[in-house]
Amino acid sequence: MDDKVKFDIEFPIHASPQLLYQYISTPSGLSEWFSDNVNSRGELFTFIWDDSEEQAKLLSKKSGERIKFKWLNDEDDQTSYFEIRIQVDEITKDVSLMVTDFAEEDEIEEAKMLWENQISDLKQVLGSA
Repeated sequence: MDDKVKFDIEFPIHASPQLLYQYISTPSGLSEWFSDNVNSRGELFTFIWDDSEEQAKLLSKKSGERIKFKWLNDEDDQTSYFEIRIQVDEITKDVSLMVTDFAEEDEIEEAKMLWENQISDLKQVLGSA
């Protein structure tokens, strides 16, 4: 198995950090744009797409700032998480979502496109597209 490579993407978003945080940290918010449905039991989140589901453990979150999940089906602790951070420019007050994720070297472009599609859906939901 190839080693996964870390990548970061930035998405400018026209929404308040407080509103954005609801969409990245709650099952109901995540099910609006990230997957078809999301269930949670404490720190365990189940993401459902069509006929497949993946489980992730909530590793950390900081209210209004960031959330980090670890995929449970991935053995490698170092490369099996994804993090979504809300970044606010101190001067312009522009809001961006910063995504950190991992993919096989030959799948990075595909993974980035998937995130772009997901974030595009989020922007539609937020009315900031």
